[in-house]
Amino acid sequence: MANTDVVGLWAIAEADGDFPAVIDPEHNQLTYAELAALTNRISKGLRAAGLAKGDQVTTVLPNCVEQLAVCLAAYQSGLYVTAVNWHFVGAEISYIVNDAETKAFIVHERFGDEARKALEGCVTPEANRFCVGGPVPGFRPFEDLIAPQSGERPDPEHLATGSFMFYTSGTTGRPKGVRRALDPRPPDEAASTAGMLLMLFGSKPHDGNVQITQAPLYHTAVNNWTTMSLHLGHTVVLMDRWSAEGVLERIERYRVTSSHMVPTMFNRLLHLPDEVRSRYDVSSLRAMVHAAAPCPVETKRRMIEWWGDSIWEYYAATEGGGTSVSAAEWLQRPGTVGKAWPGCEVIVVDSDGNDVPPGESGTVYMKMPGTVFEYKGDEAKTAASRLRDFFTVGDVGYLDSGGYLFLNDRANDMIIVGGVNIYPAEIEGELVQHPAVGDAAVFGVPNPDTGEEIKAVVEVREGWEPGDETTEAIGEWLRERLGRQKLPRSVDYIDEIPRDPNGKLYKRKLRDPYWAGHDRAI
Repeated sequence: MANTDVVGLWAIAEADGDFPAVIDPEHNQLTYAELAALTNRISKGLRAAGLAKGDQVTTVLPNCVEQLAVCLAAYQSGLYVTAVNWHFVGAEISYIVNDAETKAFIVHERFGDEARKALEGCVTPEANRFCVGGPVPGFRPFEDLIAPQSGERPDPEHLATGSFMFYTSGTTGRPKGVRRALDPRPPDEAASTAGMLLMLFGSKPHDGNVQITQAPLYHTAVNNWTTMSLHLGHTVVLMDRWSAEGVLERIERYRVTSSHMVPTMFNRLLHLPDEVRSRYDVSSLRAMVHAAAPCPVETKRRMIEWWGDSIWEYYAATEGGGTSVSAAEWLQRPGTVGKAWPGCEVIVVDSDGNDVPPGESGTVYMKMPGTVFEYKGDEAKTAASRLRDFFTVGDVGYLDSGGYLFLNDRANDMIIVGGVNIYPAEIEGELVQHPAVGDAAVFGVPNPDTGEEIKAVVEVREGWEPGDETTEAIGEWLRERLGRQKLPRSVDYIDEIPRDPNGKLYKRKLRDPYWAGHDRAI
């Protein structure tokens, strides 16, 4: 990078346009100048399609340059953009497209079948539905959006800072869009500070950084991490389909320095044979940051042994954040998710909203400057998430005397056995250390005597068979590690634990059938 003082995608494109911006190993590579030109063409195309500041763009796209470019174009055009989970079926896509009041709808041919189903009752004008990669009935080619436009920057009066509107997965009811007021600053000024969060984890502008995007860009953090990296002048490597050895190969090939990860990825990397793990050079790593799901203590300890000080963790949500912790701090306080970010505040309160003493569990609330949000179309949910100027997503945890946060579990996942609170995350963390267990979920099921009892559902690894012998081996393992009241009463087996690619467990899909015909208090 010729000028290391320049930050913000469009400023970097002007100062050092030939620097690599995005590498898609399976398709193509774009320089900063080429990526900026594509975002400019999309911005102009959307304006020509009638979109104005505050309007909505919705995508169903894989990890591709078009997905990144649409998000960046919305950012410089004052638009809201929602990247939809491409695992969704037509009805789920349709709900988000319509709920978001989508003015431009952009999909990929890979997801064309479900995207077509989403067109029934679609609020998006027919002329503003576009497809990438190949034909999809009911959608115009993406080229129709951008071909008439030049790659020069839009006129200054057409520039404004936009925002993501990601949808929370939620625990009950349909997902809700997390909508924030648009930043009043011009997009170049906003872009110049867009990477501040990454600096909490040791990342700096330029500095030879290479970010690998491993998880789908429809996730809040993954998309933010990727676009923030570009604003800092980092090269981004896109990974469309994740595999444990595949990411190690790319880390070595591209000298990757940073990424956003989840504990499921850690588990699968650690399941690789030693000879495979040792085959790849990971010495370039600087900031491999994980979040999104609880990380078992032993899993994280083993990753730190392998990847050293590059392992960072943070706690936040689509709604805001948050806390962070380095590897060195974590080793002093195993299990913590860290201390509050600069300018942020974290409190733990009881059911009456009163702060609890250090070491005592309660509901975790956070406050982050400039992150006032609403759940679009749901004033009641917005109000329920608030305590003064703090918000919560329903997690339960405690602060130690040094202000470090420890999470127990989600309130709705807690199991109550005869009045005793059991947190499944602790049990799941022990389960996945067993050599038979590829993945696991723990939840409460009905019990006429105690109200609930503990159920474990396990995905077995290759070489193990579901059945009594494996159940006994797992039970013996757990009895050495957990108190009796935390032991699962039964173990069921499943071909694959339902998770999204960012590691979030769809526990309701497993739990709800057991509760059919029963009332569950939480």
